[in-house]
Amino acid sequence: MITDTLVPAQPRRLLGAFLWLAQSALAFFLLWGAYMKLGMPLEQAAKMAPWVAARPSLAAFTGVVDLLGGLGIVLPALLRIQPRLSVLAAAGIIVLQMLAMGFHLMRGEALVLPMNLMLLALAAFVLWGRTRALPLSPAR
Repeated sequence: MITDTLVPAQPRRLLGAFLWLAQSALAFFLLWGAYMKLGMPLEQAAKMAPWVAARPSLAAFTGVVDLLGGLGIVLPALLRIQPRLSVLAAAGIIVLQMLAMGFHLMRGEALVLPMNLMLLALAAFVLWGRTRALPLSPAR
């Protein structure tokens, strides 16, 4: 028998599942980007992203940012240690994607914008969902 107290839990569980899916996708793409920029030889990375050869120091910097974002979007919530850090990671990913879109537009690389928009939308969803799920004041 379904009671009234169980009904609100269903949408919350569904939201939680979609948030984990979004966080996992963000982690995958950001960690892949970090590997590409930090772990691959420059020539190989430049085949996938030509700007890497033109701006190796920017590639290294964004590789570190991708690594931190990829870890930060899942680890705090997964380990339940300062889960608000996942919210901050989502906000950082939004800023990163907005800057990346401007950079790619300046270089005439509009074909990569759909990927940036997808990552931006996922991060915005995580930011919204995790902010909604967190208590408004810290527990004492």
